[in-house]
Amino acid sequence: MKRWDEEELELHWGLLPHELKLLRNKTGATRLGFAVLLKFFQLEGRFPEDPGEVHWAAIKYMADQLKITNAVWWDYKWEGRTIKYHRAEIREWLGFRESTREDVEALEAWLIQEVLDQEHRMDRLREAVLERCRTLLIEPPAEEQIRRLLRSSLQKHETHFCESLFKRLDPATLGRLDTLLHLHSSGEDGAELTVWQTLKAEPGKAGLESVKEAALRLNLVREVGLSDDLFKGVPPRLLERYVKRAAVEEPFELRRHAGPLRATLLTAFLQRRSEDLTDHLVDLLVETVHKMGKKAERRIDDGLGEVLQKAPSKMVKLYRMAKASVDAPKGVVEEVIFPAVPEKWLLTLIREVEAGAGYRGKVRTALQRSYRAHYRRMLPDLLNNLEFRCTNTHHQPVMQALEVLKANFTRKGPSYPKEIQVPLKGVVSSAWMPLVVEEEGDPPKINRIAYEICVLKALREQLRCREIWVVGSRRYRDPEEDLPQDFEERKTAYYEDLGVPLDAKVFTASLREEMTRHLKALDNEMPSNPKVKIISKKDGFRISISPSEPQAEPENLTTLKREVIQRWSGTSLLDVLKETDLRVNFTQCLRSGTERFHMDKATLQRRLLLCLFGLGTNTGIKSMAIEREDDYKDLYYVRRRFLSIEGLRQAIARVVNATLAVRLPQVWGEATTACASDSKQFGAWDQNLLTEWHLRYGGRGVMVYWHVEKNAACIYSQFKRVSSSEAAAMIEGVLRHCTEMEVDRQYVDSHGQSTVAFAFCRLLGFELMPRLKGISRQKLHKTETGQTFPNLDPVAASRTINWELIEQQLDVMVKHAAALKLGMADAESLLRRFTRNNAQHPAYKAFAELGKVIKTIFLCRYLGSEELRREIHEGLNVVESWNSTNGFIFYGNGAELATNRRENQEMGLLCLHLLQASLVYVNTLMIQRVLENPEWSERVTARDLAALSPLLTQHINPYGRFELDMDARLALDG
Repeated sequence: MKRWDEEELELHWGLLPHELKLLRNKTGATRLGFAVLLKFFQLEGRFPEDPGEVHWAAIKYMADQLKITNAVWWDYKWEGRTIKYHRAEIREWLGFRESTREDVEALEAWLIQEVLDQEHRMDRLREAVLERCRTLLIEPPAEEQIRRLLRSSLQKHETHFCESLFKRLDPATLGRLDTLLHLHSSGEDGAELTVWQTLKAEPGKAGLESVKEAALRLNLVREVGLSDDLFKGVPPRLLERYVKRAAVEEPFELRRHAGPLRATLLTAFLQRRSEDLTDHLVDLLVETVHKMGKKAERRIDDGLGEVLQKAPSKMVKLYRMAKASVDAPKGVVEEVIFPAVPEKWLLTLIREVEAGAGYRGKVRTALQRSYRAHYRRMLPDLLNNLEFRCTNTHHQPVMQALEVLKANFTRKGPSYPKEIQVPLKGVVSSAWMPLVVEEEGDPPKINRIAYEICVLKALREQLRCREIWVVGSRRYRDPEEDLPQDFEERKTAYYEDLGVPLDAKVFTASLREEMTRHLKALDNEMPSNPKVKIISKKDGFRISISPSEPQAEPENLTTLKREVIQRWSGTSLLDVLKETDLRVNFTQCLRSGTERFHMDKATLQRRLLLCLFGLGTNTGIKSMAIEREDDYKDLYYVRRRFLSIEGLRQAIARVVNATLAVRLPQVWGEATTACASDSKQFGAWDQNLLTEWHLRYGGRGVMVYWHVEKNAACIYSQFKRVSSSEAAAMIEGVLRHCTEMEVDRQYVDSHGQSTVAFAFCRLLGFELMPRLKGISRQKLHKTETGQTFPNLDPVAASRTINWELIEQQLDVMVKHAAALKLGMADAESLLRRFTRNNAQHPAYKAFAELGKVIKTIFLCRYLGSEELRREIHEGLNVVESWNSTNGFIFYGNGAELATNRRENQEMGLLCLHLLQASLVYVNTLMIQRVLENPEWSERVTARDLAALSPLLTQHINPYGRFELDMDARLALDG
């Protein structure tokens, strides 16, 4: 239930003078009851169903205004002539009327035509009906009548939609759809094996076999023969509703549906699956081409190792170098290594290993051999199933080269015939040219194998930055489809939404003034800044920042933690999850993927909690089903039907919002608008496209990118690949989190920022504030040529900002920022265009220039304020604490994701997020319960409260025998 503060009570429950006139003939319970009904109706647009629906704080506030004891509220009669008369008087005074049968029928028609295409959740539909009634000045129907109205509307809408789509499918297509559900064999466990299950399979690890399997599944979908415009004009959210439903149902369940519904579920799923499989095939192309080169390098490196081992003289010198390094690990190279092994010999060895003819040449030769013998077999599957497009004339040679490959793949011979024009410029790099061009001439003799490798490498680079796109894909589609198509018509509205002036010169003028002001301020402060210096090095001048002084240790924090441990020692982590649900009711967000189910709420709630705990701790749902009434099949059914990515995100948002609501400002401080983000690696099986080797952390795995505010409430988490952009994940989290927190400052480490990210963050209306690891290498840019800042010139960049480019490309930058804000494209896909591989793109250049401006402004503030540096550091420390608690909760299977399915991996990590958010919620209540004692409230200091964190685990037991007693409660209330 909502918590009301003083301002909200005064705003929503305060009686105005003209409202008091309605109460002049009423006394006692009647007076208070009428006043509460009046204000509740004004607030909600309806009357309360029972007295308990009105918050006690609102009743007390109303009673204080009327100078009546709030206890008389319970004397107000909720049945009889009095309350009917009061309701009629309130309706008449506010201009409302009671709803009629015609009104209900009109509401049903409105829901079917206007609402149900976009929404189907019962709680949101109920809110829409209440808002519609308020707009029409109608008292809404009773709760049960609204429920019947919503069910009837949903049924009629589904029937109409399914039958209209069914009529557009010819008998042959319907027959092919039904064939997908035919049982052709049984698995070892007795499970049905159909083509339908084959289509649901995930792509394997990058390689030839995975490419062929993905191409086969894509062909199976295309053979059904669905029209490209079958779902034209259908709202994406409506399509997604049927896709999710089809994804969770087994073949025997789909066969039981009536023809129209079955056809709708199958076609909706195949429509989306076609896009997914196309994405998978492009992913496999990108990863396999990269893998070919890496395997060739590894093969040559292993061979070089063997050669070195066979060279006794070289091994003796390498032994001496290793022995000298171990004996004096802190010694100077000139004093320790060079006496044992001459510098000239080391330079010779480096040239032997890294010389083009010796190393790179061997790598290219090895790559040719492996491609010819193995990987070349994937080329027909790629060229015949993927339709590449490009609108950039600069990359047309790659498109022409693809046509050459496709037309001549079956041709025999090691080189292309002379009559075939083979494009080289823009396709073949200078390093590969000697291997591609075997004989000079007009035309030259082209080696086919080497040329095909170069074409695939060039195609990979352009696909990654989306200069070449793929028809029928979703993540690799035409990048123009990611942008608002009505930008020219609604240009002014888009600019206003982002808070950017429509005049580009006004925009750049304000940036010039801001940038100059911060540069001058830093230049004036530098001589008196004790922590920041500009020092001279061999390679030039560098920025140096001295560490901040450590803060004083909290005096009473250890004792406070000990008090929490003593009061709630050995609390089960499962009970923490249960207590959170009993207070917040987050399991209400976890709904069935199908329309109907037969299970009582108590059983469903218990099984959901067990599934969430099993997945969140990574112990699995089988460990939750030992010696209890809920066996594995029951839990697996609930996990498959009720747990979804969307539902888990809604549940997390509800817990986080509840945490923000229950916090006491005197303990945790006022609400903050700052958030910190960082990533953490989790080990995972590697027979999939997501798992990668991490160069920094080592080992194979996936990443989770967390957004955590200063008091350890994680507002968003993202499941991502190791190599994907952390800057894109940072932007995505700020824009897509569904909590009540508003983020205007975002702390990140060095990997979460980039020059382009600075530009996007400024346009999107929040500050990017990184802790820069390589601060010594940073440069400050000037607004114009000729500017001088005596104390900053040594670290100033040689080139000034190109303001003209920013002005020319402002429309394009605003268009991309608007697309991100509106959710038309995810940040990862959109920012992929603006990387160094696409450095010549004019929009990329403009974003880079704007990013340099914003980064320079930030650097001036960062260098000039120790408080800002400390603030960023403290924010990132909270994320580190969150990451360390991950290991305490996610302990099962060695903290490794033991599955290759992306959905299962992401769902397990979202359950971890939900479980940890529940721990923060309960710990917040526990700490506040302790501090309610006057002795403690007087004892703790401001430093204690500043260091206080709800990420306590010493009193929590995550192990043992998991017994869930829904009637037992934690002692959190007085």
